[in-house]
Amino acid sequence: MRNTRTTTIVVFLALVLGGGLTIGYLNTPGEWYANLAKPPFNPPNWLFAPAWTILYVLIGIAGARTWRRAPKSAAMAAWWAQLGLNFLWSPVFFTLHIIGAAFLVILALLAAIILFIVIAWRIDRVAAMLFLPYLAWVAFASLLNGAILWLN
Repeated sequence: MRNTRTTTIVVFLALVLGGGLTIGYLNTPGEWYANLAKPPFNPPNWLFAPAWTILYVLIGIAGARTWRRAPKSAAMAAWWAQLGLNFLWSPVFFTLHIIGAAFLVILALLAAIILFIVIAWRIDRVAAMLFLPYLAWVAFASLLNGAILWLN
């Protein structure tokens, strides 16, 4: 039983961290992003990698916990939806340079995160609470994306 739990966590962490790091590597901000007008509350670039690494660990653990309790649930569907939207945002913003579409993606991501928290709360409150820092970060990132859209 313990081995299965550990295996599930390792698989989910590998999926989320591996996917997130790959997406980040393939879709770097680059010169285009550096030349955009940004709001005064734009965080320093060095903050994004450690913040996302921590968040990806929390997302992976929440996914593993939810999978172990309810693999075919609406909570798991919301978890997969948020992961897909999360992985979609960087290519739309940083590679395709479509700030408005990226803003729509991040708003959908925000909704999927909230949906996961609400649904998962009944299944596993720890998993739901693991998404609270993610919710806060994506809410801030949505504000940042919206501000960059407005300024550019």
